[in-house]
Amino acid sequence: MPESKVRKEAKSKTRKKQSEELEKARKERRDRKRLAANTERRWVPWVFIPVGLLGVLWMVTWNLAGVHIEFMRALGDWNILIALGLIIACFSLMTLWK
Repeated sequence: MPESKVRKEAKSKTRKKQSEELEKARKERRDRKRLAANTERRWVPWVFIPVGLLGVLWMVTWNLAGVHIEFMRALGDWNILIALGLIIACFSLMTLWK
């Protein structure tokens, strides 16, 4: 049995309304993602640069004058781990910068 024209128009209106709602939901998701991506991370370079420099400075100091500095002498080979830990922390912090 053929459908009336009124029913076909109602179906098309329903489909159009659903597609508009879907597009609106997609747009809202995109806006939320954009806002999440634009979070302020101005603090990151102010943290990772000193941490990296501290790691390099620790390594250089230990190699040049470690035997003359009492607490560095007491740490022994742990100085390498401390310096590399600071440098790795620096690189990890760099990944947060956008």
